[in-house]
Amino acid sequence: MELLQLQYFRTVARHEHMTRAAEELRIAQPALSKTISRLEEDVGVPLFDRQNRQIRLNRFGRAFLQQVEIALGALDEGRRELVDMLDTEQGTIRLATPTLSRLSSSISEFRKVNPEILFRVVQIPPAASNDMISLLERGDVDLCFIAASLNQSWIREQIVLKAEVNLAVPMTHRLAGRENITLAEAANEAFIEYHTEHPFRHINNAYCDAAGITRNVICEVDEPSALWSLVQAGLGVAFVPHNTNEDPNVKLLSIESPFCEREFSIAWNEKRYLPRAAKQYLEFLGSYFHPESK
Repeated sequence: MELLQLQYFRTVARHEHMTRAAEELRIAQPALSKTISRLEEDVGVPLFDRQNRQIRLNRFGRAFLQQVEIALGALDEGRRELVDMLDTEQGTIRLATPTLSRLSSSISEFRKVNPEILFRVVQIPPAASNDMISLLERGDVDLCFIAASLNQSWIREQIVLKAEVNLAVPMTHRLAGRENITLAEAANEAFIEYHTEHPFRHINNAYCDAAGITRNVICEVDEPSALWSLVQAGLGVAFVPHNTNEDPNVKLLSIESPFCEREFSIAWNEKRYLPRAAKQYLEFLGSYFHPESK
């Protein structure tokens, strides 16, 4: 059994189509077919079900693919670890995040000190936590920036930032003259919220459960900018993280009870090798968001 056979098998398994796999691998289709046939001879079972020109990964193939992914992933991690040890390649941090707004300044400051380290950023929809988990499991990213736990035993999570949450109300709102409120006072308000699968929606639900209120949600959005715009337009109130940017159309009210806070964490796969550059960035974030801890 050869490494090349395993790499070819993984590609064919992903496409379940010889022609497309051959095009990606840039080899002739007959040569690819022969390689897969030799691999099946080596393992002693067919890995694909074939009917006419259609191929489908069978139960033997699916079981074998899991082990191939582990083996090829381990080899790739070994290569990356050696690169780190030999210091022959610029460091690259592969990062997945639902938003860049809270990380962009830290990335900029980190690169001022470490200009040789590059970032490869993948933006993931906020509600797509399963995508984050898959990226970490496959080793496609080193780190994920998350606002809600991914709840996997093999994923390590480190809190890097906490943000107080305020209630944003239009300046024309009856509460706009206040500085502080209890959440119970907003029980009958029209709320602008994130969609039900958004992690912030779950967090906001917990605030309301603690206050013993049920919200009247009149609009659901995907992005913070959309939520903010609708508050500006006077459509309703919303939970937002505290910020110092003044907006003449919106008033931020501090919530006295219950105390509302969001935690943002960096997550990584404990079972995979974490590159030195990623470890450096993790250490940097601790001092960047908490300078008093230096």
